[in-house]
Amino acid sequence: MTPLSVVIITFNEEKNIGKCLDSVTAVADEIVVVDGFSTDRTKEICESYSVRFVEHIFEGHKEQKNFAVSLSTHQLVLSLDADECLSPELRQSILSVKNNGRHDGYFMNRLTCFCGQWVHHSGWYPDRKLRLFNKYKGTFGGTNPHDKFELLPKTSSGWISGDLLHYTAESESAYREKMKRYAAIAADEMYLQKRKITLLMVYVKTLAAFLRNYIIRFGFLDGATGWKVCSISAGYTYQKYVALRSLNRRNRSQ
Repeated sequence: MTPLSVVIITFNEEKNIGKCLDSVTAVADEIVVVDGFSTDRTKEICESYSVRFVEHIFEGHKEQKNFAVSLSTHQLVLSLDADECLSPELRQSILSVKNNGRHDGYFMNRLTCFCGQWVHHSGWYPDRKLRLFNKYKGTFGGTNPHDKFELLPKTSSGWISGDLLHYTAESESAYREKMKRYAAIAADEMYLQKRKITLLMVYVKTLAAFLRNYIIRFGFLDGATGWKVCSISAGYTYQKYVALRSLNRRNRSQ
């Protein structure tokens, strides 16, 4: 059986990390937690498990995840966020890969819980993530805060059944604050990439984001939760592009 390293990044995750660790103990041969100097009980909780706990300054989501992967002992790695857990079916699928894996990376569906409600549409499901992989066959890339593991050319990928359970927020206000932080991070990334946008396109992209998720991706089937999720997602789109315009105007005035 191929040994597996589970790597998890954390920051003030005392509400989630115990549940995350409980879900991986049956499949992990090693658990590495990289923490961005939490000020809550995250470290205390982690140290009550058999994990390697490392504190490291947070420089970005993909940077922190790549650092965590670099600390892993085994070639086969499962990368999780602290607010994610393995469903029983996904655990069994991972055990099957450990016994007879044939690919360099594996995608899995992520199912998100918003304020106690599982969201099955609205562009949130199936939210395919490549989180189980040969660490020598790729690296985390993408644009912060939406990192993704990118396999190298001439590698193979597969899909495994079972859901990665994502507990994104306990309250609507907490999620709105999270999206506000993520919008600022995304704007900074786009600014560094020298992206530009007009005020008209800010509104066009915001409206398009809502219609895509609520109509085309059947957000209306999620009821009131779908309306909230699609509205907040559209608000995130608006906030990140407004922030980008602000950064570009500030640069021109200097």
